[in-house]
Amino acid sequence: MDGAGGRRLQGGCGTRPAAPRDRGAGGSHSGTATPRAPRMEGSTSRRRPSAAKSPPAGPAASGEKKLPAPRGETAAGRVPAARRRAAVPDGAVSAPGAVLRSPSVTGAPRLREVLWQLTLGRQDVSVASDLVNKVVSHLIQALRSNGGSFSSIERMGTGSYYEHVKISEPNEFDIMLLMRIARLQLDECDDTGAYYYLTFKRNPKERYLLKFLDEEGKLSAFKMLQELREIIKQEVKNIKDVEVTVQRKKAGSPAITLQIKNPPAADISVDIILTLEVQQSWPPSTQDGLRIEPWLGRKVRRQFRSESIYLVAKQNKKEKVLRGNTWRLSFSHIEKAMLNNHGSRKTCCESDGLKCCRKSCLKLLKYLLEQLKMKYPKKLEKFCSYHVKTAFFHSCVIWPNDKDWHLGDLDYCFQKFLGYFLDCLQKSQLPHFFIPKYNLLSLEDKASNDFLSRQINNELNNGFPIFQERF
Repeated sequence: MDGAGGRRLQGGCGTRPAAPRDRGAGGSHSGTATPRAPRMEGSTSRRRPSAAKSPPAGPAASGEKKLPAPRGETAAGRVPAARRRAAVPDGAVSAPGAVLRSPSVTGAPRLREVLWQLTLGRQDVSVASDLVNKVVSHLIQALRSNGGSFSSIERMGTGSYYEHVKISEPNEFDIMLLMRIARLQLDECDDTGAYYYLTFKRNPKERYLLKFLDEEGKLSAFKMLQELREIIKQEVKNIKDVEVTVQRKKAGSPAITLQIKNPPAADISVDIILTLEVQQSWPPSTQDGLRIEPWLGRKVRRQFRSESIYLVAKQNKKEKVLRGNTWRLSFSHIEKAMLNNHGSRKTCCESDGLKCCRKSCLKLLKYLLEQLKMKYPKKLEKFCSYHVKTAFFHSCVIWPNDKDWHLGDLDYCFQKFLGYFLDCLQKSQLPHFFIPKYNLLSLEDKASNDFLSRQINNELNNGFPIFQERF
């Protein structure tokens, strides 16, 4: 998910040739010196075999859509893992100055062992992905063949599974159904810069969408989702050998959720997300976002910003009267490209390159939040994995080089990342990575922010006992 929408709204699609990697220089550093945490040796990039748990090396990640790969970096040598001075992107929270204490509780699980337990089993992934592909392919073929409003629909896999940061079980998938539109008029509907009203300019090529306009001439997300849902509800009845149901509509959700039976494993949840791909420039609210120059380079930023705009049918809950005619910007395709090509050097985490722990740190914090939400569902209901992902992208800019995330320094790197996230919680300030004026941690929710901060500090200072509860 992007925005504060949790797992909703992530992804990438299609097939495009990869752009050349820029080899510009990295950014400057600023921060406070911090003692080095204990090193953890050994790779975290492992797959779980069907029987014994002796981890082999994991395969390199790959995505459906070929977006620009990051630039190269000079100076490949190791440096000590001490707090480095780093450039803070515009609108971002500065790196925390507090000293983080390494876990010292006897018997506390080593982080790499936790990661190993979170790794998806190959057989489980294969079975789940086959079922999802079968169901989604059937639906897309049916939508294209009926000659209606959705006949030009295309599929794009998105979310943590397709970004290779899924943890625990392969039981949740996000699929964007893309509708390409040549041009739209975008009008901001609030001060976040994320939500818009959409109207057509004069004579649109997509005349089949005119029936979805409301009385004010705005493109109605509600009407489009309603028709798509009815088509899918009828069509899942025609899928053979797989039991599929359409879940009840969730208020304000941009997704149509399918439940696929997968005995003896857990049911699989698939979120179908209607997405408009508009082939025009990004809106002004994004101008100061995506400050990846120190990390991936200026050229990659320019290439990312030349991509189409994605808009998902998401209701803006700040509206006094909910009319179902708002759309939210989505950057799922860019997020997926950054995660799958995350190194400042082009060979990072490839078979012949040095391994980093960026994705390992992201998985650990996602899991920590997931476990705390299970423990305190009411008090932490406003938090989702997108908060963690946003903090992760900011951290990649603050510490831009591969040597800042050396695999052997997993303990230190995770605490560094955790310290940044705690600093955001304390200040109730986490700017959207693409829309800096959109704060994902509102001061209105300061009580929740403080509560999560206390829980994370408690876990950190006691060696993460919540990890032991499962393992």
